Amino acid sequence: MTDNIYIAAPGNLAVSLIAGILGLLFGSFLNVVIYRLPKMMQQDFDNYVAEQNGQDLPHISKFNLMVPRSACPHCGHAISALENIPVISYLVLHGRCISCKHLISKRYPIVELVTAFISAALIWHFGSGLAGAASLVFAYFIIAMALIDFDTQLLPDDLTLPLMWCGLIINTQGVFCSLEQAVWGAIAGYLSLWLVYWIFKFITGKEGMGYGDFKLLAALGAWCGWTVLPAIILFSSLAGAIIGLLLIWITKRGRNVPMPFGPYLAIAGLIALPFGDTITRAYLTGLQ
Repeated sequence: MTDNIYIAAPGNLAVSLIAGILGLLFGSFLNVVIYRLPKMMQQDFDNYVAEQNGQDLPHISKFNLMVPRSACPHCGHAISALENIPVISYLVLHGRCISCKHLISKRYPIVELVTAFISAALIWHFGSGLAGAASLVFAYFIIAMALIDFDTQLLPDDLTLPLMWCGLIINTQGVFCSLEQAVWGAIAGYLSLWLVYWIFKFITGKEGMGYGDFKLLAALGAWCGWTVLPAIILFSSLAGAIIGLLLIWITKRGRNVPMPFGPYLAIAGLIALPFGDTITRAYLTGLQ
């Protein structure tokens, strides 16, 4: 990117394969984050409301990303380590709980495999140095946020804000763009969707998106720089149009059913981090 200080060295096949294996493990952890973080947020909110009203706290048992142990939601069977090996355990168990034989969601191994593929691809592109390691952090945050937003139409501040700060910090070293581009990327990313939100609300009287989308685009701007934001907005709009139409066609959902924008921003971000600047340069060159 323009004014880059840091130059990434492409990875090799062996390192990329190792990254893919680690991606399977991180994908398994992301499944926990995706399932538990919204529940943790809801429990904190319920406890806060109860405390403000002088009522007994409705949630007193410890529930976080580490405890209690993962269990079958249907029969309560505690999942052992051997039952929790990414993808392999799912295949060995034929996608069923070992205790009650209830079907396990296919999304768990899919998330693990997608995370593994993205991890290997990013390390292949950026190498195993600082840029490669940072890109994995970026991807894991993005994957978690995309699926949480898909499930709940929420983009937690616990993820969007740390991602934005990580982007600003990593770009103090000019890893993906200059610090100046990163700061203006965060500002422009937030304000662009903020303006769209208020214009849409003024015209229609409805809220077209949530504040989490503003923060996610600000985070993407902090990682990729302001020059890549037009490409991110274009990619996310195209992804939203294509996937949205497919969902309407496959699931027969109504056109008025709200759909989260976060997953499409996430797809655009995963494209823009490695290729956004190249695509932007090619586009600008074509206009000359």
